[in-house]
Amino acid sequence: MKIVLMTKFTFFVEEDKILTALFDEGLDNLHLNKPGAAPVYSERLLTLLPDDLYSKTTVHEHFYLKEEYGLRGIHIDDATSPLPDGYKGKFSRTCTSPDEIREARKKAEYIFLKNTFAKGDDEHAIQQHNSRLERAADCGLIDKKVYAFGGVNLDNIRMAKELGFGGIVICSDLWNRFDIHHQLDYKELITHFERIRKMAD
Repeated sequence: MKIVLMTKFTFFVEEDKILTALFDEGLDNLHLNKPGAAPVYSERLLTLLPDDLYSKTTVHEHFYLKEEYGLRGIHIDDATSPLPDGYKGKFSRTCTSPDEIREARKKAEYIFLKNTFAKGDDEHAIQQHNSRLERAADCGLIDKKVYAFGGVNLDNIRMAKELGFGGIVICSDLWNRFDIHHQLDYKELITHFERIRKMAD
């Protein structure tokens, strides 16, 4: 399975070093997602990354960055919003339910299925949620173009593979292992990513 990393919503000092190290460890695709941030900060982060990583980076806002830096593509954060006028490059989308996938995946390079894995302590609710995922997989709605997004961790990567997802989107499970305000050493974060990568292989 492909491994996509969603950036933290805030910028921080060690970010470019961590992202570069994660690519060195086998990260397939970075999603640069900084909601509401001024574009100059995203530009600064991009200039700190090695140029050869631009083709593996997708941007969620400030879509002009795609052309300016030769990025992989753009991401639309819902199933139906139109592409920017005149845009002809690669794009991906987020869907909130399996039903939205059928139409959205016809043109998108890949789809994120939001809230793929249920959170909380209600075992019955989690079982119901997982049953809906299994039905979607049985109907062919989950395939290599659909990536698990939300709640992905070491405990459910195997399930994502068995359901037929083409990739996983890593976010809080990784970033929660690094305190951007007090830590400089990110070895634990890299080690955890290595575990994720082995599970996804």
